[in-house]
Amino acid sequence: KIGTAAVWFAAVHRHNSIKQYIMKTQIVIAAALISAASAFSGPVKTESPRRDFLKTIATVAVTAPFAPLAANAEIVVPAQVTEYDFPDNWGLSYKYDEDAAKVRAHMVTATGLAKGASRMEDYGKNLKKEMTDFVSYYRRFPKVAGKPSFSTLYTSINVLAGHYTSYGYKYPLPEKRRKRLYQEYAEIEKSLKRGR
Repeated sequence: KIGTAAVWFAAVHRHNSIKQYIMKTQIVIAAALISAASAFSGPVKTESPRRDFLKTIATVAVTAPFAPLAANAEIVVPAQVTEYDFPDNWGLSYKYDEDAAKVRAHMVTATGLAKGASRMEDYGKNLKKEMTDFVSYYRRFPKVAGKPSFSTLYTSINVLAGHYTSYGYKYPLPEKRRKRLYQEYAEIEKSLKRGR
């Protein structure tokens, strides 16, 4: 009887796992369809900029897991470096395309820094301030916050800022996180070239 109970329990557990997987898949598909439908709907007047921001974040949260899949094939992660040119152009010009390209370029450099890189801590502190200023300023504008380049850059900024918060400025990014960031940087560059 014990053997029969174990077989029955395993069958029930397998059945529940399959049901959970199907349910999760259906939820992801439904969320993606809702996101796609809202992307093609006309402009909607909302009551507050906060709702616009939350709507943008919700769209990014639903579509972000699918974004890296398209870029996986062509990204090569460069070797980390300890020597680089320390930038002197920190801060915003308040022109979105210029600022997005500059923040992206600074993030690319930061992502490639190896342990022991010169002035790594200063670089990280300057970059974190620049990223915070960028997001704080540009997320207030619905026309900018709705651009694919902003959404992807915002995601990348969260990843890099989270790394700095958790590990500090002297610890380089792990390989898996670097690969993801380089994929996002490529997407940002393509979107900026298209004016999106």
